[in-house]
Amino acid sequence: MWNTISDKLRNAEKIVFVTGAGISQESGIPTFRGKDGLWRKYDPMKLATIDAFYEDPKLVWEWYEERRQNILNASPNPGHLAIAELEKYKSISVLTQNIDGLHQRAGSSSVYELHGSIITIKCTVCDFKNKITSEFLQLPPLCKCGNILRPDVVWFGEALPQDVWESAMVQASTCDAMIVVGTSLAVSPANLLPVYAKQNGAIMIEVNMEQTHMSSSMDLSLRASAVKALPELVGIISHS
Repeated sequence: MWNTISDKLRNAEKIVFVTGAGISQESGIPTFRGKDGLWRKYDPMKLATIDAFYEDPKLVWEWYEERRQNILNASPNPGHLAIAELEKYKSISVLTQNIDGLHQRAGSSSVYELHGSIITIKCTVCDFKNKITSEFLQLPPLCKCGNILRPDVVWFGEALPQDVWESAMVQASTCDAMIVVGTSLAVSPANLLPVYAKQNGAIMIEVNMEQTHMSSSMDLSLRASAVKALPELVGIISHS
């Protein structure tokens, strides 16, 4: 079976990676739903909804600014770097639930940020939007128009950016192989991406330390960290 999967991976022209918090964990960025996940310590309804933001923008911003500085100080790990390396050999797209920008910093050129970016900041009223890496001197930060700025991330109850989601569906529907890394895909609509890939006859591989509800529908589930498994997979794929 492993030989068959190896051959299919080597022959795949287009590979799509779907990534979640697990791939960035070894860069020092906490996950949300794991046993030490952030949502076990914090109530998402008080920190990651638009209602919470308008109720106490300073509190929400304090939390996001701490996470933002943590992310800006983090570095891509061998998992991120392995995916970027694979672009030398295959057509690669990354559909990520992560908001940390580490795929781009690792060198991946085709990254679709399903849940937005914590580095990109936008105004709650006017059309200002920009990447800001400097620390904010006051919280909540204000736009030049005088209104409050917010991180350009998708909060609970908000829709995914439509253009990004439509592109992600196309990528998933046209790939020869899909590798799901560090995510249980418990969140809709991202959990539809493997369905689109399977409908196209793609080979399905999961890299996750724990079993997920998607494991049974995978051709191969690797119970290993992204840092360990992805460089090995890339080694197999690139020696075609």
